[in-house]
Amino acid sequence: MNATELGGPPDGGREGRRPPDAGTVWLRDEPARPRRARPLTRERIVEAAVTLLDEKGTDGLTMRHLAQCLAVTSTALYWHVKTRDDVLDLAVDQIFGEVRLPDAGDDWRADVRALTSGWRAAMLRHPWAPSLVGRPMLGPNVLARTEFLQAGLARGGFTGARLAVVTRLLANYVIGAALTEATWHRTDDPDARAAARRHIATDPAAYPTLVASGHLDDGRWNDDELFERGVDAILAIPPPG
Repeated sequence: MNATELGGPPDGGREGRRPPDAGTVWLRDEPARPRRARPLTRERIVEAAVTLLDEKGTDGLTMRHLAQCLAVTSTALYWHVKTRDDVLDLAVDQIFGEVRLPDAGDDWRADVRALTSGWRAAMLRHPWAPSLVGRPMLGPNVLARTEFLQAGLARGGFTGARLAVVTRLLANYVIGAALTEATWHRTDDPDARAAARRHIATDPAAYPTLVASGHLDDGRWNDDELFERGVDAILAIPPPG
């Protein structure tokens, strides 16, 4: 095969000499193409919202700030969610998705304990969440766990108004415990907690029961143990005879 067949000058002159880098294209890595940004989805929005809520709380979540975190415009968010309330509702349901659904067993009380324990743990990981649980909640994760809770209580014999009462007692107890613990332990100044305990302890005549019970004493009572005992106390309510 000659130079003419290769497309080079037929005279074999200087014009026909191969440049120094001829053929080295096969030896070079292909230039990296710029990555396309991940497409904006509802899932990405909720993920970023939960992160922002964990860092800033509900007051720190605005559509503008959320858009900045996602490196998009606020207008782009509204293609996927209509309002800030939509984002909060989706974020709460995402948190409920972290609560493991136990395999239903023969011991309905053990099932309820496992669910409520996981629920409280999720609320403590995301201390902004308890204050939002009073919103109408129709997300699939919330409904699945509410169904599991009521199904467990129904297996224990609760029906009608008694089932509704015990369900509400447990829900309010979990939410209240998580909110109280998160607020108390998140106090910026630990000396303020110590001062609150001293305030009670220095006046036993006015608060004899609080002093004797160690009210607000972090070291005397373990939060996990107290929570579990509280759930057991609620589950000790007898079902209708």
